[in-house]
Amino acid sequence: MRTDQILTRPERVFARLDREPERPAHLQTPQMSRHRVVLLGSTLAFYLAIVVAVLTTSWLVRLDWQVMFFRPYEQWPQLHAFLDYLVVLGQRGPTAVMVAAWLGWRSWRQHTLRPLITLGVALLLLNITVGAVKLGLGRLGPHYATQIGSAELFAGGDIFPSGHTANAVVTWGILAYLASTTVTRRVLSVVSAVVSLSVGATTVYLGTHWVSDVLLGWSAGLLIMLALPWFEPLIAAVEARVFALRERLRRRLETGTVPVPVATALTPLLSAGGKWQLRLADEPSPAGGSAASQEPAATPVPVSAQAAAAGAGHAPTPRPPAHVSGRPHLIRSERTPVTPVGSRRPAHTERPPAGRAAARPAGG
Repeated sequence: MRTDQILTRPERVFARLDREPERPAHLQTPQMSRHRVVLLGSTLAFYLAIVVAVLTTSWLVRLDWQVMFFRPYEQWPQLHAFLDYLVVLGQRGPTAVMVAAWLGWRSWRQHTLRPLITLGVALLLLNITVGAVKLGLGRLGPHYATQIGSAELFAGGDIFPSGHTANAVVTWGILAYLASTTVTRRVLSVVSAVVSLSVGATTVYLGTHWVSDVLLGWSAGLLIMLALPWFEPLIAAVEARVFALRERLRRRLETGTVPVPVATALTPLLSAGGKWQLRLADEPSPAGGSAASQEPAATPVPVSAQAAAAGAGHAPTPRPPAHVSGRPHLIRSERTPVTPVGSRRPAHTERPPAGRAAARPAGG
């Protein structure tokens, strides 16, 4: 007779959400293979070809204007409400929060910071590369175009390449890049490709981007995803640094070491040259022992006083040992001036109190 415990559905769900005891051994970082290098080179050539086609006002710019005059949002107005929500999948803020939440849970469950650090590196590369091209070319969007047939470059715009499209490629593609198994990676690659293509086509439908903007946005996002294996050593170094700082803080909290304030950790000493020095309380002084347990034997007499005493034929009189307080000596000019309070006249102790006559001696 079997006595196995039958788990309920919530118990099975929470059992899957439990943390793994240690980092899984099957997690492997993607390598820069020959196939990936070929794809990177092809994508880079396509990227440069689009830029050149726009700069030379070629057939691609004419296609941009034809699609703009076609006005897809007027041809299929019933899709406008749905596509307004779909384009949010390419916005930086909402997508980054959703993907970071999922990757944060994976980092906690697998005892590794690699998913979150990889997302941060990818978004940083996206902001640098796409932002630089946007500001450098300064292209205006379809709604702000002023001259028919023109590429509208260097006019102060920031529309080329499409940031929505590039962000969709990177944000959703990072899930496929960090997948644990081959099957999961392939499925997520297809999903991210469909999402990024849909977001790019939606921006063209809404009239916020040219067709060439979307093509360059796809290329820019794909270049970042293909080049990520080159940044794996940096990601591993950052992760090791963060874990080292965490272990150092944990050991400090376990041992209970509390930083000593500077006022109690430093002890003033009077050296043989008559100069004040500050030493740590546990630091040995030049004569041996700790600085807190030693006091100077006597205050050295100035050289001028010794010479005057020798000229008069008297031996120099040693001064009594000086008391070393817990704070450094201040010269007269550095002391805080004190204003006297009350009268400076000395008190008369033999004076009778007010209201009573003084007793006089009886006269003869």
